[in-house]
Amino acid sequence: MTAYVLVAGAHTGGWIWQETARALREAGARAYPVTLTGMGDGGRPAGPDTDLETHIRDVLEVIDAVAAAEGPVVLVGHDYGIHPVVGAADRRPARTARVVHLDTGIPQDGDPPLALYRDQELRDRAQDGDGPVPPPSGPEEWARHGSTAGVPADALARLTDRAVPQPRATLTRPLRLTGAVAALPVTGVFCTANGSSIALVETLVGLGDPRLAVLTEPRVTFFDLGTGHWPMLSAPRGLADVLLRAVAGEGRRLAPRGEQAPQQRPFPLPVPELPRERHGRVDLHLPRAEHPSPAVVFVHGGPVSPDVRPTPRDWPAFLGYAQLLASQGVVAATVDHRFHDLTDFDRAAHDVAEAVALVRADPRVDPDRVALWFFSAGGLLCADWLAAPPPWLRCVALTYPVLAPLPNWGLSATRFHPAPAALPTVLTRVALEVPEIAATVDRFIASAASSRAPLEVVEAPEAHHAFESRDPARVSTPPLRAAVSAVLGHLTA
Repeated sequence: MTAYVLVAGAHTGGWIWQETARALREAGARAYPVTLTGMGDGGRPAGPDTDLETHIRDVLEVIDAVAAAEGPVVLVGHDYGIHPVVGAADRRPARTARVVHLDTGIPQDGDPPLALYRDQELRDRAQDGDGPVPPPSGPEEWARHGSTAGVPADALARLTDRAVPQPRATLTRPLRLTGAVAALPVTGVFCTANGSSIALVETLVGLGDPRLAVLTEPRVTFFDLGTGHWPMLSAPRGLADVLLRAVAGEGRRLAPRGEQAPQQRPFPLPVPELPRERHGRVDLHLPRAEHPSPAVVFVHGGPVSPDVRPTPRDWPAFLGYAQLLASQGVVAATVDHRFHDLTDFDRAAHDVAEAVALVRADPRVDPDRVALWFFSAGGLLCADWLAAPPPWLRCVALTYPVLAPLPNWGLSATRFHPAPAALPTVLTRVALEVPEIAATVDRFIASAASSRAPLEVVEAPEAHHAFESRDPARVSTPPLRAAVSAVLGHLTA
């Protein structure tokens, strides 16, 4: 009979697992929701020294008591709760059957729980104040911690009413691990309405980020759960089913990246080899032209680890686009901007603005005829340009873009929320897009229609995200040619 130890996220206690625990017990399992020190009814009161180590000891007490009677336990950590769970599993590997990361990250040795907070304002609030961190005051503030999709109104009200202040040192003290936890079976559960999914993670693994290689180990499995960040409130029985299936050995496993990374596959069109110059983080692909030429600046997506080689400007897709445009009489610029993590949008936006200024200052460029072309999550970087289009910007192109921050990206209070503008925009929409991204594109298109913004949609009916590197030429070539033609039309009009 499997025993589950359930550890909740910040500001909440064992009460939040009530329905999921009931479903697990009805299925014949044991369920032990934990209320950590200082986290409300049933837990010890917090003292001045309550920190992450205190919460790890809380979980260790439960593991020792349950495992002594029932054998190794399954540890489930939601949100902040994964830190005391991983810390406890690292000290009791023989008493831990599996660790379940429920819509949360993978903390490493030395990481404070704040490392998983994407929202800069929330991080600052927890880092810089005195005393316990106040809980969210209502639905809008809860949404900054994670999507509340699917949570009934009465459950959301209960979440607010029962939330308690979080002892500050539980968020700021670094997690210390010996490495023993690294050998344990692991299951990751993505709550897709919060912005993560197996498909998105597969895409990032394919980029070659060495930090994600652990996710392809045979001991690691994954599930998608179609709800928001609080599945124990929005889908308690669905969550219980996933937990039962995880212990039964089900779940997806990710294949290790092959010898050739997807982004290293050949460009689908033949292109001539034209001169290329390197200027810091910017490469210029130059046409054979005597007069100042129009220019296109290509902005890649990501996040792309700084350790990935080659870097995006040397990927065949961006080389192909740039050489193709250069063959049409355009100066094409590719940029290795520093979008290495989801907290890097400000820095990436700065890099792109610097690249645009460099391109426009080049005497071989007509500074009054420039287009910007954004790909994937780089689409969020178009927000500034659409909000206040300069007169020299002839058009913006968006290819399989992300056009709104996903809920768990921590960007709700930032400027990276693109809105259609009175500027010609060419959007390539792929039919086989990741659903979380497709929803942002659909909302953007609907907004453009209602505001009558000049948006041209290039449909790619059989294409996936990153189709130039992923799909056969018969699928990728038509939308690629159509988008290039549209951008050239705006530059030469």
